[in-house]
This record gives sequence, C-alpha cells and structure tokens, in this order.
Amino acid sequence: MNKVILSLLLAGIGTQLIKIICIWVKTKQFSWKDFLVTGGMPSSHSAFVISLATILFLQEGFSSTFAVSLVLAVIVIRDAFGVRRTAGEEGMVLINIMKKLKMKQETHFSLGHTPLQVFVGSLIGFLVSIGVYYFI
Repeated sequence: MNKVILSLLLAGIGTQLIKIICIWVKTKQFSWKDFLVTGGMPSSHSAFVISLATILFLQEGFSSTFAVSLVLAVIVIRDAFGVRRTAGEEGMVLINIMKKLKMKQETHFSLGHTPLQVFVGSLIGFLVSIGVYYFI
C-alpha cells in the first residue's frame, strides 16, 4: 500500500480512537458518535498534517511537495489552537449570555485545541509516519 495514504489513515483514525478513549475516561460514557467529535485531546487535524509532512519528507526530502505540506501544516496547526480556540471562547461567552437571558440554546461548538492537544496530535502524526516509513 502507498505509505503516504497509510500514514494518513493511521494518524487520522488512530487519533480519533484515542479521542474516544479520552472522552470515555473523562465522562464514563462510550459512544461511537465521539469518533466524529472535533476539538479535544489529541488534535487529529495536527496529527494528519504532521503525518503528511513527515512521510513526504522521508520519501522525497526537501521537495516542493514537502514544502507545500509543511506550509499546510503550519496553517492548520495555527488555526487549530489560535483562530478556532478564540472563536470557541467567544462562543462560550455567547452561551453564558443566552443562559442569563433564558434564551433557548441547543448549540454545540468546539473550543478548538489547546497547545498540549496540538502537540500530542503532532507527536502522534510524526511517530505514525516514522513507523510506517521504517517498518512497513
């Protein structure tokens, strides 16, 4: 199988499975719906893009393809704990205002990621690609 595709699949699916376990440990409730949850520990977005950049670097070295994947990784990671985190915090403020005004609220949103969640996701993506490249 193509190592790039395998790395991406393992990093993406692996982090979502870890996320399910983290949610289960925290809430004592299990649901396969949590497989599709955004935000939380670890960041699957970070795992995915770091896995891509890592496997491309290992296969091609400093190529144009690697450079594009690295730029994509920087943008996605910055968005994960920067823009999305800020938007999520503002969403929490709006939810609190709606509660105080006794307005109906059925909104679900993600807070984005903390730097630790992004780091752990990135580490998983890196290690998955190293493993796929050298052992598969």
